[in-house]
Amino acid sequence: MPKIKKARVSVKVDMTPMVDVAFLLLTFFMLTTQFRPPEEVQIVLPASHSAFKLPESKVMLITISKEDRIFLGFDSPKMMERIFGEPNKLRTSVEVTTRELGNLLIQARMANPSLYTVVKGDKEAGFGVTEDVMDVLQKTNITRFNLVTELKKD
Repeated sequence: MPKIKKARVSVKVDMTPMVDVAFLLLTFFMLTTQFRPPEEVQIVLPASHSAFKLPESKVMLITISKEDRIFLGFDSPKMMERIFGEPNKLRTSVEVTTRELGNLLIQARMANPSLYTVVKGDKEAGFGVTEDVMDVLQKTNITRFNLVTELKKD
């Protein structure tokens, strides 16, 4: 005679409370964690050993002051008059914004394609303004320019 087998009842564990606890712990740790503040990167500005002489003519000078002001100047009064429309022999550069700088660089290159571009920045000038000037130079397809640095004393 066959034995009657009992139907096995499987044990079910309700996982809902465990998932709730896991998400509560996750939320707690996310909200109470303090993120590490960004570390400052120390940058030592380079000085150059080589004394490359800048040309005396056909120079377009972009100057960045320590107050983050940008000046554009040329070595010849004729070029200043052609670009800025001001026949002023005493003024060697004019303050410009980054928006104006791009158009003025294009005009200067069209007027004289053999201009040497020189960027002269103050040691205390902000990096953001220098980066903006470099971006404008790149957008106007001026990829060759000289950065003026202090001559390193041996």
